[in-house]
Amino acid sequence: MRARRHPGRHRRAGEAAQVTYREVIAIREFRSLWYGQGLSLLGDQLAQVALAVLVFDRTGSPLATAAVYALTYLPSIVGGPLLAGLADRFARRGVMLTCDLIRAALVAVMAIPGVPFWALCALVFLVVLLSAPFSAARAALLPEVLDGDAYVIGSALQNMTNQAVQMLGFAAGGALIAGMGPYRALALDAATFLGSALIIVSGVRRRSAPHTDGAKPSMWHMTASGARLVFGSRQLRTLVLFAWLCGFYILPEGIAAPYAARLATDDLPAPVITGLLMAAMPAGTVVGAFLFSRFVSPARRLRLMGWMAILSCAPLIITAIKPPLAVVLVAWVLSGIGGAYQLAANAAFVQHVPAERRGQAFGLVQSGLMAVQGVGILVGGFAAERLGPEPVVAMAGVAGVVSAAALSLVWAESRGKGRVRAQATA
Repeated sequence: MRARRHPGRHRRAGEAAQVTYREVIAIREFRSLWYGQGLSLLGDQLAQVALAVLVFDRTGSPLATAAVYALTYLPSIVGGPLLAGLADRFARRGVMLTCDLIRAALVAVMAIPGVPFWALCALVFLVVLLSAPFSAARAALLPEVLDGDAYVIGSALQNMTNQAVQMLGFAAGGALIAGMGPYRALALDAATFLGSALIIVSGVRRRSAPHTDGAKPSMWHMTASGARLVFGSRQLRTLVLFAWLCGFYILPEGIAAPYAARLATDDLPAPVITGLLMAAMPAGTVVGAFLFSRFVSPARRLRLMGWMAILSCAPLIITAIKPPLAVVLVAWVLSGIGGAYQLAANAAFVQHVPAERRGQAFGLVQSGLMAVQGVGILVGGFAAERLGPEPVVAMAGVAGVVSAAALSLVWAESRGKGRVRAQATA
């Protein structure tokens, strides 16, 4: 049997190994994680539309509809840091399979006509809550499947898949719901969880639990220990804050509908413009992730991370002069391209976290991401009611640029000290 060629091998010693997409996709375990993620995410996007339609049809209440949507943020913020530690206590493949099977059963109950509204809310909460250990296990498992630059390329593929599926799910979701109804759409979502579990069990090999010495610390202890690890290190803390910058450049998506109302014309009604605005940043993210991972060397990505973070927020400032739709779309696409810096931040974060503690660390970061996005959108909506959407988007851009510049200086200083220490110990 021919030995599998490892991405990045057969290069000169000391040369940064840059990997191609083809090399990464050739790895079976990565394909399984990738396909399972895409299938499950597509079902989730369809389910979000189905839930919105179902709840509004039942209650006729915009508040009830918004409340159910808010439940998709709350579990990750409240329970994410605690449950993410399961990915470090048990075998990560087993954690993913268990979460997929339980979520399939919960969504299948949601697909039964006549489920009471309170039960529907409880089921939504539990389904989203289980996404925390699943995502933490998958994030912690990926560096074991891919190493070096292959990890960055694999992360870029997953990121592009997330954005593409998000655009496809929201764009096609309404048409599918109209054709099949919300209950069948929820049943389809349940099937995607089963499909994800089948892909994982057939394509991802068994691995032992990270804690193999028999000692399994309590969940509270692991959560506190993870927080000390992530926030006790200056480099890790800086990388986490880089990740949380998304709260500034995601904010415009939350007020896309009122922004679109300002730009609407007879030829382009507000709903069409809303869709264009919400698709602009994900489209830019797909382009940025591809270019940044494919044509920028691993070492240069770290040097450009600060500048790219600034780019993720700077184009938003132009909305202060109330430009036409075409200029706004270009600015938001550029912002999405700048968001590709997250690939470098993620790769650096992985390198600085011990393998046996990655699940808890990723879970804490993910919970923070959900929190800053939810709070950012909430604050943006509150401010837009009083000031209008254009100045609010511009202020988010200014605040993001200032924060990104400050983090860039801290990161450059910490990297410089790290190089000095490395040279001193060499």
